[in-house]
Amino acid sequence: MEFVVMYRLTEGVDRSRIFETFPRHKAYYEAFQADGGGLIALGPFQASDPAGASMGIFTSREDAERFIAGDPFTTEGLADARILEWDVVRFK
Repeated sequence: MEFVVMYRLTEGVDRSRIFETFPRHKAYYEAFQADGGGLIALGPFQASDPAGASMGIFTSREDAERFIAGDPFTTEGLADARILEWDVVRFK
């Protein structure tokens, strides 16, 4: 079982704040992964508004919750997050 965190921008957030915050978000996810935080993959969706939504995949719900709790995108009120339990089937 894996856990998917879906991020959506908080309504009314100025997109420029996402780009200002991104360096702190990137430093956070790199450190989280390097410390063995159970982060498998993450990134934005390729859409007309790439800052509008993204997702991350984690090995446990606890890791997903811990990530959300410390991510500048959520701690600064820029994004809302939800966790989905994913019963993944891998072919490779």
